[in-house]
Amino acid sequence: MTENIATRTPQQALAALLERHAPQRLLLLGASSLPALDAFQAAHPDCLMAQAGPGELPADLAGQRFDLVLMVDCLEHLPKKTGLQLLGGIRNLNASKIAVLVDLSACDWQPTDFFALALQASECFQRGEQTLNLFTYDLLDYKQVPDWLNARFWANPENFGKYWW
Repeated sequence: MTENIATRTPQQALAALLERHAPQRLLLLGASSLPALDAFQAAHPDCLMAQAGPGELPADLAGQRFDLVLMVDCLEHLPKKTGLQLLGGIRNLNASKIAVLVDLSACDWQPTDFFALALQASECFQRGEQTLNLFTYDLLDYKQVPDWLNARFWANPENFGKYWW
């Protein structure tokens, strides 16, 4: 995978992501706090934020739905199998949008592991010897509408979009 190093910092990228999506319900999974998140909370006091450490979601959070889930300094602290289950479960049950900031050299993950879970490589950040990768998932961007899904390819074009069976 060819990496293009971003000119902005990871905190700037996360701040831009938070401002773009402006979540009402936000979940942070990770071992550390984020200045970008603190600034977002100060600017948006109505945003309900939950936080959990690396590992299985606590029962009170596992049954909730969030507008955005941030995973920062999380996967580096988990076995790969646990991380896959956590990320896949969050993607399927808890959120429509996910952002994962991860140091691939500090864990067993490869970019293809994220691609297999439908995440996209967004940005790559480098400071000294450390490289961080930002992977994102948005349910609305997950799959593009195929070009064949229109009235021209419908058996009865006059009925396209009128009936659901």
